Amino acid sequence: MTMHVGEAMSESVLTVGPGHTLREVATLMAARHIGSAVVHDPERPGPGIITERDIMLSLGAGESPDEELVEAHMASDVIFASPDWSLDDAAEAMVLHGFRHLVVVSGGELAGMLSMRDLVRCYVEIASAAASVGTPAVAEES
Repeated sequence: MTMHVGEAMSESVLTVGPGHTLREVATLMAARHIGSAVVHDPERPGPGIITERDIMLSLGAGESPDEELVEAHMASDVIFASPDWSLDDAAEAMVLHGFRHLVVVSGGELAGMLSMRDLVRCYVEIASAAASVGTPAVAEES
């Protein structure tokens, strides 16, 4: 059974601007129990991303979350996934690039966010389904 990114991703994505403070973004992410936000900056060709790790690194460096802005800490070297990618393709891209989140784009528009947590949840579901029918849980080649 091959699952695709479109089946696993979250369609509800927090979008922030580059001028938000790190505290504002951290507060929004904490309220939603998520670890990343898409950064929409009209000055840039595509969206960026800010993660809980980016905020943690800033705090660890002694920077003020009330003064530091998203634009100084966001990643703009984003890998965009397509909803029709297999979960294996997404997992490979995440491991290869050291990302825990992938921005999902369809037809040039933001479609969702895929997190490492989403991948693990889906792989557990696949393994459980395979175990209940008595077949080994083996990921199909894409």
